[in-house]
Amino acid sequence: MRLALFQPDIPQNTGAALRLAACLGVGADVIEPCGFVWSPDRMRRSGMDYLDKVDLVRHVNWDAFLAAKRGRLLLLTTKGSVPYTAFAFAPDDILLLGRESVGAPPDVHAVADARLTIPMAPGLRSLNVVTAAAMVLGEALRQTGGFPAPSDDGPGETSA
Repeated sequence: MRLALFQPDIPQNTGAALRLAACLGVGADVIEPCGFVWSPDRMRRSGMDYLDKVDLVRHVNWDAFLAAKRGRLLLLTTKGSVPYTAFAFAPDDILLLGRESVGAPPDVHAVADARLTIPMAPGLRSLNVVTAAAMVLGEALRQTGGFPAPSDDGPGETSA
């Protein structure tokens, strides 16, 4: 399972998404160009010390990502027709997030194997991209048995 970010606009969201990927033991892909200058300091601010633990691949553009991808490409979008709760995930799926400002362009929609949406209350547009990623990634890992094994690191903060 991988989490892919298409031309992300907001460094804080990118750092949070990479932290999510690290904590859940999934790889992450960043498809450039980003809407910000990529810098380790900027990413660490929101991703903290988790960034060294994520399997991160940066792609110079969409074509480079497509050439390297393995598995189904599942686009999370407000324009989707399939609720993620009704979708059967596979262990090698790639969950793709569009840009925070405008989502994913038509050519990205056209390549996606599925376009998934999150059911929401009437009249509301969308969730934060990392919140959406966490919801869908959690369901995908639950279905595929892909959550990391519990750690025996001793006492510490809980995730609840």
